[in-house]
Amino acid sequence: MVLAGASFAAVNVALQTATMKLGMPSSSVVFWQYGAALLCGVPWLLRHGLSSMATSQMGLHLLRIVFAVVGVQLWGAGLAQVEIWQAIALVMSSPFFVILGARVFLKEEVGVARLGATLVGFGGVAVILEPWAQGWQPAVLLPLGAAAFWGAASLITKKLSIREKPETVTAYLLLLLTPVNLAFAMTEGLAFPSSPTGYVAIAAAGLFTVCANYFLTLAYSKADAAYVQPFDHLKLPLNVAFGFLAFGFAPTGAFWPGALLIVAASLYVMHDERKRQAKGLLLTES
Repeated sequence: MVLAGASFAAVNVALQTATMKLGMPSSSVVFWQYGAALLCGVPWLLRHGLSSMATSQMGLHLLRIVFAVVGVQLWGAGLAQVEIWQAIALVMSSPFFVILGARVFLKEEVGVARLGATLVGFGGVAVILEPWAQGWQPAVLLPLGAAAFWGAASLITKKLSIREKPETVTAYLLLLLTPVNLAFAMTEGLAFPSSPTGYVAIAAAGLFTVCANYFLTLAYSKADAAYVQPFDHLKLPLNVAFGFLAFGFAPTGAFWPGALLIVAASLYVMHDERKRQAKGLLLTES
């Protein structure tokens, strides 16, 4: 899980190098990133064959891809303008959007405690955003938008997983994400890197995207999710460290109390989820 966090941090450095530093359009960079990841996923698709494509919920698959694509496009656009430390802290609000969405759209019972933790988490977001500060830029809302759309994609994934196999959900994500990203890139004029550094950055983004997802899957296959999930929060200091080493980006003073509120609220939600699962298991056994 720690290696997954480090790989995601490396992806973000590569994306910010290609966009913020080299001036490539973010939509093109995102397309090349996931195009490279798709090439690495071809052996997996071939191994599972056409059987993994059988589905009775094509509409939900397409809707999920739309949300996921908008999320990655907003994330890429955010990294083109927002320093890594701020972007990664804001995108960590995604679980709170999932909680609100589960209550509003899936009619799930959330509870007062979870709603309170969600408000605390969004309070941390407000502290990091600092909309009251002089020189505030609306671009900081892009990572927050990415968190919201990724949260929506997670809700649809949850609904799909009730009837679909994991192989089917993964196959449609791999096959549909790249062509839709291409459509976004074409609207700005598909751009190619103009320097060797650009090619290295895009290749690194694709490679580390595959590595991150591999390490993530490996972590969940080796241990319970309740054990490994807290280590996911290490991506916050890892991204801060990578951003500082690569670009000299240092967080402002408002980052630390805001990040603490987000992480504390997220940890409470995970703790509450473990209690709910344990209670459900006891009821099942009885």
